[in-house]
Amino acid sequence: MDDQTRIELEAAAFRALRTHLMEKRTDVQNIDMMNLAGFCRNCLSRWYQEAANERGIEMGKDEAREIFYGMTMDEWKSNYQTEAGDAKKEAFKVAFAENVGDKT
Repeated sequence: MDDQTRIELEAAAFRALRTHLMEKRTDVQNIDMMNLAGFCRNCLSRWYQEAANERGIEMGKDEAREIFYGMTMDEWKSNYQTEAGDAKKEAFKVAFAENVGDKT
Protein backbone atom coordinates (compact mmCIF):
# COMPACT_ATOMS: atom_id res chain seq x y z
CA MET A 1 0.00 0.00 0.00
CA ASP A 2 1.36 3.41 -0.89
CA ASP A 3 1.59 6.24 1.66
CA GLN A 4 -1.19 8.34 0.12
CA THR A 5 -3.64 5.43 0.22
CA ARG A 6 -2.68 4.68 3.83
CA ILE A 7 -3.23 8.34 4.78
CA GLU A 8 -6.62 8.37 3.06
CA LEU A 9 -7.69 5.16 4.82
CA GLU A 10 -6.54 6.48 8.20
CA ALA A 11 -8.44 9.71 7.60
CA ALA A 12 -11.56 7.77 6.61
CA ALA A 13 -11.31 5.67 9.78
CA PHE A 14 -10.94 8.83 11.88
CA ARG A 15 -13.97 10.43 10.22
CA ALA A 16 -15.98 7.26 10.87
CA LEU A 17 -14.97 7.34 14.56
CA ARG A 18 -15.87 11.02 14.83
CA THR A 19 -19.26 10.45 13.19
CA HIS A 20 -19.91 7.41 15.36
CA LEU A 21 -19.27 9.39 18.57
CA MET A 22 -20.89 12.60 17.32
CA GLU A 23 -24.07 11.19 15.83
CA LYS A 24 -24.60 7.53 16.61
CA ARG A 25 -23.42 7.19 20.22
CA THR A 26 -24.20 10.48 21.90
CA ASP A 27 -25.24 8.35 24.88
CA VAL A 28 -21.62 7.35 25.53
CA GLN A 29 -20.26 9.73 28.14
CA ASN A 30 -16.75 11.17 27.90
CA ILE A 31 -16.05 10.23 31.51
CA ASP A 32 -16.82 6.59 30.72
CA MET A 33 -14.58 6.66 27.64
CA MET A 34 -11.72 8.18 29.61
CA ASN A 35 -12.13 5.76 32.50
CA LEU A 36 -12.23 2.71 30.21
CA ALA A 37 -10.02 3.67 27.27
CA GLY A 38 -7.84 6.54 28.46
CA PHE A 39 -9.21 9.01 25.92
CA CYS A 40 -12.46 10.79 25.13
CA ARG A 41 -13.96 13.22 22.63
CA ASN A 42 -12.01 16.07 24.21
CA CYS A 43 -8.77 14.16 23.70
CA LEU A 44 -9.63 13.54 20.06
CA SER A 45 -10.43 17.22 19.52
CA ARG A 46 -7.17 18.20 21.27
CA TRP A 47 -5.18 15.86 19.03
CA TYR A 48 -6.93 17.43 16.03
CA GLN A 49 -6.05 20.91 17.29
CA GLU A 50 -2.44 19.94 17.96
CA ALA A 51 -2.10 18.46 14.44
CA ALA A 52 -3.47 21.69 12.96
CA ASN A 53 -1.18 23.86 15.08
CA GLU A 54 1.86 21.75 14.13
CA ARG A 55 1.06 22.51 10.49
CA GLY A 56 0.83 26.24 11.11
CA ILE A 57 -2.99 26.31 11.17
CA GLU A 58 -4.19 28.50 14.00
CA MET A 59 -6.90 26.67 15.91
CA GLY A 60 -8.02 27.00 19.50
CA LYS A 61 -9.51 24.42 21.84
CA ASP A 62 -13.09 25.64 21.41
CA GLU A 63 -12.86 25.62 17.61
CA ALA A 64 -11.41 22.10 17.60
CA ARG A 65 -14.14 20.88 19.94
CA GLU A 66 -16.86 22.38 17.73
CA ILE A 67 -15.37 20.58 14.74
CA PHE A 68 -15.36 17.32 16.64
CA TYR A 69 -18.67 17.65 18.49
CA GLY A 70 -20.60 19.36 15.71
CA MET A 71 -21.72 22.02 18.21
CA THR A 72 -20.36 24.05 21.09
CA MET A 73 -19.39 22.31 24.32
CA ASP A 74 -22.22 24.09 26.13
CA GLU A 75 -24.71 22.72 23.59
CA TRP A 76 -23.23 19.22 23.85
CA LYS A 77 -23.37 19.25 27.63
CA SER A 78 -26.93 20.53 27.61
CA ASN A 79 -28.08 17.94 25.07
CA TYR A 80 -26.12 14.84 26.01
CA GLN A 81 -24.02 15.01 29.17
CA THR A 82 -25.37 13.32 32.28
CA GLU A 83 -24.24 13.71 35.88
CA ALA A 84 -21.47 11.35 36.91
CA GLY A 85 -21.33 9.72 40.30
CA ASP A 86 -18.51 10.18 42.78
CA ALA A 87 -16.87 6.85 41.89
CA LYS A 88 -16.70 7.79 38.21
CA LYS A 89 -15.29 11.20 39.07
CA GLU A 90 -12.56 9.65 41.22
CA ALA A 91 -11.70 7.13 38.50
CA PHE A 92 -11.58 9.99 36.00
CA LYS A 93 -8.97 11.83 38.08
CA VAL A 94 -6.71 8.79 37.89
CA ALA A 95 -7.35 8.15 34.17
CA PHE A 96 -6.81 11.82 33.32
CA ALA A 97 -3.54 11.98 35.25
CA GLU A 98 -2.28 8.79 33.63
CA ASN A 99 -3.32 9.62 30.07
CA VAL A 100 -3.42 13.38 29.73
CA GLY A 101 -1.41 14.84 32.58
CA ASP A 102 -1.35 18.62 32.68
CA LYS A 103 -2.74 19.13 29.14
CA THR A 104 -6.20 20.68 29.02
